Amino acid sequence: MNTNKNIQTDHAPTLPGNGRRMRFVVLGAGESGAGTAYLAQQQGYDVFVSDSGEIADKYKQLLQSWNIRYEEKQHSEDEILKAAEVVKSPGIPGKAPIIRKIKDAGIPVISEIEFAGRYTTAKMICITGSNGKTTTSSLTYHLLKNAGLNVGLAGNIGNSFAYQVATQQFEYYVLELSSYMLDDMYAFKADIAVLLNITPDHLDRYEYKFENYAASKFRITQNQTAADYFIYCADDEEITKGMQERAVAAQTLPFSIKKKLQPGAYLENDNIVIITNQVHFTMSITELALQGKHNIYNSMASGIVARVLELREGSIKESMGNFKNIEHRLEFVARISGINFINDSKATNVNSTWYALESMTSDVVLILGGVDKGNDYSMLKELVKHKVKAIVCLGRDNKRIHDAFEDDVEIIVNTFSAQEAAQVAFHLAAKGDTVLLSPACASFDLFKNYEDRGNQFKDAVKEL
Repeated sequence: MNTNKNIQTDHAPTLPGNGRRMRFVVLGAGESGAGTAYLAQQQGYDVFVSDSGEIADKYKQLLQSWNIRYEEKQHSEDEILKAAEVVKSPGIPGKAPIIRKIKDAGIPVISEIEFAGRYTTAKMICITGSNGKTTTSSLTYHLLKNAGLNVGLAGNIGNSFAYQVATQQFEYYVLELSSYMLDDMYAFKADIAVLLNITPDHLDRYEYKFENYAASKFRITQNQTAADYFIYCADDEEITKGMQERAVAAQTLPFSIKKKLQPGAYLENDNIVIITNQVHFTMSITELALQGKHNIYNSMASGIVARVLELREGSIKESMGNFKNIEHRLEFVARISGINFINDSKATNVNSTWYALESMTSDVVLILGGVDKGNDYSMLKELVKHKVKAIVCLGRDNKRIHDAFEDDVEIIVNTFSAQEAAQVAFHLAAKGDTVLLSPACASFDLFKNYEDRGNQFKDAVKEL
């Protein structure tokens, strides 16, 4: 159990000697920021919320109803630099001018997870990876909830962790953690940590150095002890390399589809085999709700968590068999004129698109594009050659996609809206084909976020 989670005197909201409440600043007023502000106010802090953009009406109304001071479309330094501590949105880079000024003033900058973790004694199951973390977090939560555990789902998914800590009494949390969140976590500890994979992503935030990004992912093991568990993919080269370079204090439980591992999980005769504490769990991959090679890994990781928590075998099998995947992740939209339309808008990096293509069993018209984060498309070339009959670009600047695939695909078309992309893809596809929106890029050139991109695509498909 975490030792840092009880409220300690060094987190008390009054400054010694003068009795004034400690100033606490939240940068960014989205789901995470609003929840953090509420928890901080509940704990007695003098809270101020600052957002350089426009605050959504939903969160503005919440802050007003809670009587929390806020500003939008600016950062007032005279207010912010009075803080004893700052929680920043994961989307704000550490190089942002306001963050540099805060750090130069000697003010600690932490994440919502770090802050909220101080005020709960719940057991923490923390999941990260370049790909699959949302699916694995959702599946793990499904397993625990169906087994009757009192569990919350938070982090990069669902409602704010801080708000749940303030308003609920969960005994377990499943937390999906991005590298951005991990970067601002220091004393927090995962009771069970899961690392799915490490592939190049968000390198613009890591000085375009893969090793910096990998080190960020391994922060999920920080502060773990021999009483904790670290579950990881033994088939991932970067994780294997990272394990050789660092000492992990937790009990390790690897998983693999290439080799037999005990303890841990492996694949044998199309069965997932999980062994923890000499107890065997076996389930055929044909019974899994999630299909495709990448989802075998996701199911193994969730299954190991379930076995560590000693959930009943029957409950695990039932939950793994009836799980429904999350929206915008290989989400079936419609079948029109014998053509399947799949929404994988959450695929914001090349590796996610690789996984999506790997799971396709028909010819594909692939919708790609958006904000390119320094993508290396070479890993897609073999799959594109064998599975993709046409590429529909959806983004303002598609030159790098054309350059990457002009020798592999006969047809590459530029489009500039979800409606146009869906229409063009429909005309390029034939009966039995799949139109797959799996962009490999961020969405911010044409859309608010990947959800907006996915929703506009689904609306466009329904109008065909």
